[in-house]
Amino acid sequence: MKVSVKREEVVIPRRVPGLSERLGRGDLLNRHCPSREVLKHVTSRWGVLVLIVLETRTHRFSELRRAVDGVSERMLAQTLQWLEGDGLVRRTALEVVPPHVEYSLTALGREAAAQVRGLADWIEINLPRILGKAG
Repeated sequence: MKVSVKREEVVIPRRVPGLSERLGRGDLLNRHCPSREVLKHVTSRWGVLVLIVLETRTHRFSELRRAVDGVSERMLAQTLQWLEGDGLVRRTALEVVPPHVEYSLTALGREAAAQVRGLADWIEINLPRILGKAG
């Protein structure tokens, strides 16, 4: 008597292409991808907080420093330079006496601020679960 054994075919699921691949853009997982530098600036502790503060209105440097509790003058200046270099923040030097500088978001910066605000809101909503280590 011959026993027939049915073989099951093993199907290995195909990896779903990431957004970067689908849109033909950079690869954040590659250490040489220029997107990583922008990601670092936008998602740094101070970058997120500066974007959220500037989302509401234009601020002078001293106002930003007071609004973002705990940031040093040096870190705030560096963060603003990074975000300005990435095209997210606009720096406007006003020719008044005494001279002062104002910072606001560009259109691209408003888009970025909305994205990080979503993450910040999620953290705030889920903070009790996060702190309680509840799953």
